[in-house]
Amino acid sequence: MSTKNPRLSFSRAQGRQPEHKILAIPGPVEVSNNVLEALAQPPLSHVSPDFTRIFQEALSLSRKVVGSQNGQPFVIAGSGTLGWDQVGANLIERGDKVLVLNTGYFGDGFKDCLTSYGAVATILMAPSPGETVPLAAIESTLAGQKYKLITITHVDTSTGVLSDVHDITKVVRRVSPSTLIILDAVCSAGCEDIKMDAWGLDIVLTASQKAIGALPGLSILIASPRAIQTYSSRITPVQGYYASWKKWLPIMEAYVAGKAAYFGTQPVNLVRALTEALKELMKDGEEGLAKRIEAHRKVARRLRAVAAQLGMKSLATQGAEAAGLTAIWVPEGLTASEILQKAGAKGVVFAGGLLADVKDRYIRIGHMGVSVTDEARGDTNRITDVLYSVINELLAEKRMDRATTEI
Repeated sequence: MSTKNPRLSFSRAQGRQPEHKILAIPGPVEVSNNVLEALAQPPLSHVSPDFTRIFQEALSLSRKVVGSQNGQPFVIAGSGTLGWDQVGANLIERGDKVLVLNTGYFGDGFKDCLTSYGAVATILMAPSPGETVPLAAIESTLAGQKYKLITITHVDTSTGVLSDVHDITKVVRRVSPSTLIILDAVCSAGCEDIKMDAWGLDIVLTASQKAIGALPGLSILIASPRAIQTYSSRITPVQGYYASWKKWLPIMEAYVAGKAAYFGTQPVNLVRALTEALKELMKDGEEGLAKRIEAHRKVARRLRAVAAQLGMKSLATQGAEAAGLTAIWVPEGLTASEILQKAGAKGVVFAGGLLADVKDRYIRIGHMGVSVTDEARGDTNRITDVLYSVINELLAEKRMDRATTEI
């Protein structure tokens, strides 16, 4: 196996990871050797004492990542989208009014999910792509109507826009204290500051495959005591089966207490890998998590500086740029498609745009997890080098084409 690629230069007790293209997308992300090794272990019985201990640890650590001591964790096989369904199935009754803050594609998705359970949604749009929803608009809307819940997409994966959750929650708690606050942290948990208990968040939902640093396939949700009480006091039956807390709450409560329980078979190896990722993430406690978040911000600044040298402007406005994801407009005359194709040929995978009207005018680069925290891997160097070379090569090709045409 070649050792020239900086991606393969780090050591491992049982050898290197197989050679592969670096994932510089907004998830799945690169994972550590420990996470891969956990996934590759022989499966355990999902009700065995060994698995029970592993799952109990995963549930405990998942609370700590989002700053909660008393929230109820749910870790269930599924994508991050299953978190939306859990909110809709368990907290929404037909006719409930919800306020959805929209900073991109995933605000639309959350709204569609909740309305499928009978919610009546009011959408507050960011003024333009790349911006956040103004606090004044949130305050006036909450003052004029009572909403059962408000949803906030912490980082919208389609735009790289970071919403100021702390400031938003202060407004909600002051103007409409009965409104449940729901945070979609799929693209932020593990690389952005989240203090669930201190800020008064009622739901934090995320997934395994982004900054948490595990593999795709697990929905992670933490519910506050107030959210559980809202579920418990609902008048109508839960409209769902797999997403129903009637099924899952006793299971999760049992595993938190160190006891096995069964509703559906847990994906034991995915849970094992998640536990390893969470242990790495929280190995130095809150101080270590804070340093990890700052490491993501540092890499984000570095990548955006390279992009700026290439004439590429961030889609997110200043002050609303995420730590784990950068969405950048492509230079005039280029398309996202050709950038992705050339980068892929050089061994790095970027993502195209998700906003339909401009999807080929910007690219998205994920910088999360072990690619950020383990400098010895060389991922960040490789990502920035490939971005620089790809853009310069394409611009040179365009200039040559224009010169040939003029001749």
